[in-house]
Amino acid sequence: MSPDALFWLSIVLKLVLTAGIVVSASVVVERAGPLIGALVVTLPVTVWPAYVFLSLDHDASYLVSSAGAGLAVNAVSGVFMLIYLVLAQKRGLAVSLGVAVGSWIILAQLVRSFNWNLYSAGLLNLLIYSICITLSWRYRGVTAPRMVRQWYELPLRTALVCTLMAAVLLLSQWGGAEAAGMVAVYPISTTCTMLILHARIGGPASAAVITNGLWGIFGIGIGLFVLASTALSLGASVGLALLLAVPVTWNMSVWRIRQRRA
Repeated sequence: MSPDALFWLSIVLKLVLTAGIVVSASVVVERAGPLIGALVVTLPVTVWPAYVFLSLDHDASYLVSSAGAGLAVNAVSGVFMLIYLVLAQKRGLAVSLGVAVGSWIILAQLVRSFNWNLYSAGLLNLLIYSICITLSWRYRGVTAPRMVRQWYELPLRTALVCTLMAAVLLLSQWGGAEAAGMVAVYPISTTCTMLILHARIGGPASAAVITNGLWGIFGIGIGLFVLASTALSLGASVGLALLLAVPVTWNMSVWRIRQRRA
């Protein structure tokens, strides 16, 4: 397959995967509540395909470098989500999401300006998510209201997700391993969820979903750490399998623990 054909195939596959999971999760939130919806949204549905397609064009060393850069930037997503959920309590979608995305861009560039090794990037994630989860705990109890869905809403949600995902994927082609790693971990599913839910169920209920999603994004960070740790010694295929398995297992564990406490 030619490089151009492979590139466009990867674009289409990522769009389909992302749109499917985000739109499905938005429906799940309406029916099952913020916790399950958030854990579905924060599955590595965009991160894992991104690294799989990187592995088709690059060796394991490239994957390790990209995963390490992505791990450091993954910590920024915690701040991004915290900013949104605080602003969403009283502000509209444009302000809440606009400030959060702007903060992500600035902080991601700041993080990239430092030389992180795997362990320092891992500790950064542990520190940031511990703080963000603690500060966001008060916002997680809002129940999503039940509303009658209009016929055009699911196609509109799909179009929103695909448009945003395509923009991010095209931007990712302009840089090297570090840029690819940074763009790969941009929380696109979370961003699309904010776009969909904020207008539909309101800021506080949307923020409750994002609060629960902090656990899932931290799980993606654990998966990136495992990928970077194993891709050279065990092979890229094993590392990629773990990148998928670890966040899925983590999210299931979070759900089970929360169920037992409830």
